[in-house]
Amino acid sequence: MTDTTPGNGPGKGQLIVGRVLSGLVILFLLFDAGLKLVSPEVAIKYSPPGLGWPLEVGTMYMLGLLLLIPTLLHIWPRTAFIGAILITGYLGGAIATHLRIGSPLFSHTLFGVYLGVMLWAGLWLRSPALRLLVAPRSA
Repeated sequence: MTDTTPGNGPGKGQLIVGRVLSGLVILFLLFDAGLKLVSPEVAIKYSPPGLGWPLEVGTMYMLGLLLLIPTLLHIWPRTAFIGAILITGYLGGAIATHLRIGSPLFSHTLFGVYLGVMLWAGLWLRSPALRLLVAPRSA
């Protein structure tokens, strides 16, 4: 992949990889939020036991909305950064919940980390402004 200078947009390869990573994360998050909003009973049925918060329809609706809104913000390029920050917070809560109840480490607890890395990598690859903020600097 070619590197870009601060004035140029991302290279074609970077843009494609960034869009693929972002697209995969967005599809998963929309599916998860949609399941909680459209069929909360199914989401409740397949939730791990002992989460420590009520497994009720109202809770699923709230979690669905709390995920859908930042995901929609992340889809729109002008608000993608704030959406990514809010999604990161949501994923942090999921990670903490799974850690607290002793879920399997690599498949459940760290799944939010995997999504978060893909989310930020996709945004970083397709956003020159973000690369300027967090680009490695030479000494």
